[in-house]
Amino acid sequence: MKKDVLCPHCGKSYSMYRNPTPTTDVLIYEPDMGVVLIERKNPPYGYAIPGGFIDEGETAEHAARREMREETGLDVDLLGLLGVYSDPLRDPRLHTISTVYVGKAKDPAKLHAGDDARTARFVALDALPQDMAFDHKQILEDFLAYVLGRRTLAPCSDGGR
Repeated sequence: MKKDVLCPHCGKSYSMYRNPTPTTDVLIYEPDMGVVLIERKNPPYGYAIPGGFIDEGETAEHAARREMREETGLDVDLLGLLGVYSDPLRDPRLHTISTVYVGKAKDPAKLHAGDDARTARFVALDALPQDMAFDHKQILEDFLAYVLGRRTLAPCSDGGR
C-alpha cells in the first residue's frame, strides 16, 4: 500500500510502501505420532505450526527447511504445498502471508524445542490443543482434509529438495 508522507527533516513529500511480510510454515506429519506443534515462548502465545519469516534473498522452500531446523531440530523433506494464507488479521503483530507446506522429518527422534519454541512435540490429530496461535486452527482443518483425501497438495517449486 502506497502512502505519501512528509520528511520530518526537509518537509519534502515521499512515498512509503507497506506490504505484507512473507512467512512460511510446515506441517510435519507422522501418521503414527501426529503433527508437530510448538508452544510459543513469545507473543502471541499458544500452540502453533512451526514456521517463521522468509529472509530477503531466500526461497520459501529454503526458509521452510531453515525454520524447521531452528524451531524443531528437524531436517524435513517438503512433500508439497498445502496453501497460501493471507488474511490481513491472521497475525496480530502485522500483516503476513504464509506459504504452508506439508513435510516429513528425516529423523523424527531428533525433535526438540529451539529458537522461539518453549516446547515441540508430536500431537495426534484428534487431540489438538484449543489455544492455537494465528490462523493455525484453520490450517490444521485444511491439513486434516488432505489427510482424509479430500484435498491435494500442489508441488513445491524446487521439487521438495
